[in-house]
Amino acid sequence: MLVDLRSDTVTRPTAAMREAMMSASLGDDVFGDDPTVNALQQRVAALTGKEAALFMPSGTQSNLCGILAHCGRGDEYIVGQLAHTYRFEGGGAAVFGSVQPQPLAQDAQGQMQLSDIAEAIKPDDPHFARTRLLCLENTWNGHVMSDAYLSAATQLARDRGLSTHLDGARVFNAAVASAAPGQGALDRLREMADFFDSVSVCFSKGLGAPMGSALCGSAELIARARRIRKMAGGGLRQAGLMAACALYALEHHVTRLAEDHALAQRLAQGLRGLPGLTLRSAQTNIVFIDVAEGCGPDLVAHLKKEGVLVTGMVGLRWVTHLDVDEQGVDHAIAVVRRFFGASP
Repeated sequence: MLVDLRSDTVTRPTAAMREAMMSASLGDDVFGDDPTVNALQQRVAALTGKEAALFMPSGTQSNLCGILAHCGRGDEYIVGQLAHTYRFEGGGAAVFGSVQPQPLAQDAQGQMQLSDIAEAIKPDDPHFARTRLLCLENTWNGHVMSDAYLSAATQLARDRGLSTHLDGARVFNAAVASAAPGQGALDRLREMADFFDSVSVCFSKGLGAPMGSALCGSAELIARARRIRKMAGGGLRQAGLMAACALYALEHHVTRLAEDHALAQRLAQGLRGLPGLTLRSAQTNIVFIDVAEGCGPDLVAHLKKEGVLVTGMVGLRWVTHLDVDEQGVDHAIAVVRRFFGASP
């Protein structure tokens, strides 16, 4: 048995998703005439309450085009020290756009202190880069950022003349996890998107599509982003093949994210209390486990030998997703418990 818990990016398209892909109506998206891409863009723009959306090959490109659509050369964006847009996207905004990141410390929920944000905003002075944008990320390591924080941080940005961008790589997980009783996840998505001028959403993580993200925002912002996407090599031709997978995912894979969240809690419960492990379980589909010093490499090797894949060595990340079920989670739990000599 292989249980791949490295990331929710490892999912394979379902049979029904493949059928949707093969029956998609196609055109040339660079000319704007791929009907499936156009349908996806209209759909996701409506879901996020924005005027327009732009299909992108990846979340990295979506965030890059969003930042560069908001900022010009010599501008600056405020971002978390460990945020994906700063730490894990190759410094693209600085490399391609001469846009300076201003990283700030974050707490365990990924939040920057409001006072730190306010202090980091530069005065209008030729000595300084021009602060133009605040970037946040939701979920953060599996945690859902509270509306109170999102509201306060984005209002602070607006009051100081900044635009706001959300890296919503797992915002569908956030929507499912934080929807009020009786509230639909997509209605909840709209509420969270309303805090931001632009939102990047990903289809290739929990939703299980093979690729793709979308940048959502005003028609003017998306027009700028389209030009940047072309320069970044993101202008695709018959992209409707991939857009069809994303459309299918929006229709069929959003509410089922609750199953991934439940499996993450099952995993955490099964490992809780083992000597040498400290759990930092989250609200959605990601569980972090800190391993006692010296045990990490041996545990990872043992897991791999038994068909369980995770990321990390000391702090291990376990991600549940479409291609993991209860049997797989229970197998992973049993493998870990055997390593520590605990009963099943």
